[in-house]
Amino acid sequence: MRPSRPAVHPVEAPPPPPAAAAQAQAQGQGEGEGVAHPRGVRMKDPPGAPGTPAGLGLRLAQAFFAAAALAVMASTNDFPSVSAFSYLVAAAILQCLWSLSLAFVDIYALLVKRSLRNARAVCIFTIGDGESLFSLVMISTYVLRITVQVLRLPQQWLS
Repeated sequence: MRPSRPAVHPVEAPPPPPAAAAQAQAQGQGEGEGVAHPRGVRMKDPPGAPGTPAGLGLRLAQAFFAAAALAVMASTNDFPSVSAFSYLVAAAILQCLWSLSLAFVDIYALLVKRSLRNARAVCIFTIGDGESLFSLVMISTYVLRITVQVLRLPQQWLS
């Protein structure tokens, strides 16, 4: 197991040295303005970021809605007859698994009080979310096209 690095843990800003604070006040600047912050100080986690309680809630809601969509699709009678719906179900299953796996990562980060704001983790989350979004949108448009062709009303009903 690799030891933890400082980039993983939140870093607190040390108080500014008295000389820098006195110089900033002499120049008429407020506290924190004009004072160079030490390297490694990060802003607070935005709401919904990975490793926060809001992020965990969003991931669990995402998994719940993917599971609900899967249940609705599987409960229809015509589901097995159209092959396009099987692709949509596969995409919903992958979305649910992706959301649950990231929810477990969020739970772990909350339990050990670690921040998930390193570049590698954010890159993996972004690529995974983008891929799942892209596949769901593409498969949904394919299913919509097939559904419109199957359910097309006769021309005599439209006039």
